[in-house]
Amino acid sequence: MRIIAGRNKGTKLFTLDGINTRPTLDRVKEPLFSIINFSLVDSTVLDLFSGSGALALEAISRGAKEAYLCDNSRDAIKIIKQNIEKTKTENQTVVITKTFDKALQELAEKKVKFDIIFLDPPYKTDYAEKATEIIVENDLLKDNGIIIIETDEKNRIVEKIQNIDITMYDERKYGRVNLLFLRKE
Repeated sequence: MRIIAGRNKGTKLFTLDGINTRPTLDRVKEPLFSIINFSLVDSTVLDLFSGSGALALEAISRGAKEAYLCDNSRDAIKIIKQNIEKTKTENQTVVITKTFDKALQELAEKKVKFDIIFLDPPYKTDYAEKATEIIVENDLLKDNGIIIIETDEKNRIVEKIQNIDITMYDERKYGRVNLLFLRKE
């Protein structure tokens, strides 16, 4: 896995071993960042199920001002910190070692708001829907902020978020991966 573009282009990132993780593939990451490229400059980003931190670090490489990286796995946090050090982004990153719901509550209490929130939770969970609900309830998105959900179960997620005050304004499919783009109503 590597940084595709920006000031850290070509930097190879450390990854987590094992089948419990599913990093965003370059063939998905490249078009994703092409879509949101103009929103990245000086943005504040949250990579909620961060894994290796690749999405947040790609965003910083392309001009994001700061990124919050959250994971509740100690192994993931170790890899995230190694990747932050490798990309020399210590001054632009905040690492949170908590479950997604506790992290979101903490961010809400601190009144942090985001331009872009990446949700790439483990598949076959309801974490994307629950996280979206907490984000909307706690007003964690800036006015033009977006949530991007990566999933292989688009229909289930779309059905579950219908009762949340958020609009899906775009979707893209890359193989079995769906990217859902959401914004406040």
